[in-house]
Amino acid sequence: MKDIFEKLYDKMGPLGMHADDAHGYFTFPKLEGPIGPRMKFRGVEKLNWSLNNYLGLANHPDVMKADADAAAQFGMAYPMGARMMSGNSDYHEQLEKDLADFIKKPDVILLNYGYQGVLSAIDALVDRHDVIVYDAESHACIIDGLRLHVGKRFVFQHNDIESCEKQLVRATKLAEQTGGGVMVITEGVFGMSGSQGKLKEIVALKEKYNFRLFVDDAHGFGTMGETGAGTGEEQRCMDGIDIYFSTFAKSMAGIGAFIGSEPHVIKFLRYNMRSQIYAKALPMPMVVGSIKRLEMIRTQPEHKEKLWTIVRALQSGLKEAGFNIGVTTTPVTPVLLNGTIPEATHLTFDLRENYNIFCSIVVYPVVPKGVIMLRLIPTAVHTLEDVETTINAFKSIKNKLDIGEYRKDQLATAH
Repeated sequence: MKDIFEKLYDKMGPLGMHADDAHGYFTFPKLEGPIGPRMKFRGVEKLNWSLNNYLGLANHPDVMKADADAAAQFGMAYPMGARMMSGNSDYHEQLEKDLADFIKKPDVILLNYGYQGVLSAIDALVDRHDVIVYDAESHACIIDGLRLHVGKRFVFQHNDIESCEKQLVRATKLAEQTGGGVMVITEGVFGMSGSQGKLKEIVALKEKYNFRLFVDDAHGFGTMGETGAGTGEEQRCMDGIDIYFSTFAKSMAGIGAFIGSEPHVIKFLRYNMRSQIYAKALPMPMVVGSIKRLEMIRTQPEHKEKLWTIVRALQSGLKEAGFNIGVTTTPVTPVLLNGTIPEATHLTFDLRENYNIFCSIVVYPVVPKGVIMLRLIPTAVHTLEDVETTINAFKSIKNKLDIGEYRKDQLATAH
C-alpha cells in the first residue's frame, strides 16, 4: 500500500515534471500593469500577444466604470447563495434575455464559469443510455465532461466529416439498442489551431441521422459572424446548433458563461445542472459589467472591425514572411516551427528578453513532438506597428532556430 502523497513525487505529469525549471517564467508568469498589448514582465515592458482580450474591452473606460459603479452599489458578495435558493436577481435575468436576443436563441442560462459549465451541462444532458460523438481536438472541459459520462462515446478525427459520419453510424446503431439518443460535441473555434469547427457540414448530417449538436464557441463569440454572435452566425447555421455555449473569459473580458437553447432545455438545465444548483450566483458587478460589455459588442461594431484589421495584417504578414500559421480562419494565430523542447525554451527566452515580445509557447504533449507553436492572440487594441515589430522579431528568431543557435547543452534559465 502506498501513501497517496508519496506517489505524487513520481507522477507530476507531462507539464509538472518541468515545474522546477519553468515555474514563474515559462509557466505561471506574472504580467503586471494595466491590461493591454504592452504589460510588464519581471519589471520590463513587453509587447504582449497572450491575452484573450479580443475586443479590447478589459480596460475600456465604459466597462471599467460599469464594473466600478456596480461594485460600489452592491459589493462583491451580492447576491448571496445559489440562484435557485436566494441568489437570483433582475440583472441576472436581464443578462440572460439580452444574450438570448443577441444569439437568436429562445432562451439562455447564465453560468458561473465556462469550464465547469460545459462539464456540468454534459453531465446533465446525457445518461448511460445516450451516446456522445465528439471531435478529437475538443477542449479539456469537454473531455472532462466526457469522463463523467457513464455511457458510450466515440471520437472522430479533427474536423473530418467522413470520420464524424462513420462514428454517427456506430452511435446510432448503439443508441437504437440502448434506447438512448446521440449528442455530437464540437467547437466553433478551436483555441490552439484557430480552425473553425465544420458546423455547417455537421448540421447537414441531421438530414440522415437523429442527433443533437452541442457547440463550444468560447473563441467565436464576439469575434465571428456579421454581428459577432459567433461561429454559427459566421457559417449561417445557428439554427442547427441545439446547445450553444460560450464564455465571458474571451471577448467579454470577464468571468461567467452561458448556454442558449430551446426553452424546455434551458428549464431542464436550470433545475439539473449541479454546478449551478450548488454554487453561489455570479457576483452582481460581474453581471452588470457583462450587460455593459454585451451592449458594446452589439452596438459598437468598430471593436470587432479593429480586431480583424489587426488579424488580417498579422496573418498575411506572417504568411508573406514564410511562416506556417496552419489552417486558421479566426483571430487565433499559431506560428508553427520545427524544434525540440530545449530549443523552444531558448527561443522563448530570447524572444522575451532580447526582443521584448511575450506570447504563449506550446510544446509536446499539446502539439506533436518536434513542433514548437508560438500562439498569438491579436486584439482590437494592438496596432499595425505592433504587428510589424513582431513579424521582424519572428524573422530573426526563426533564422537563429534554423542555423542551430538555440541548440545548447544548458537550458536557458531566468531564475
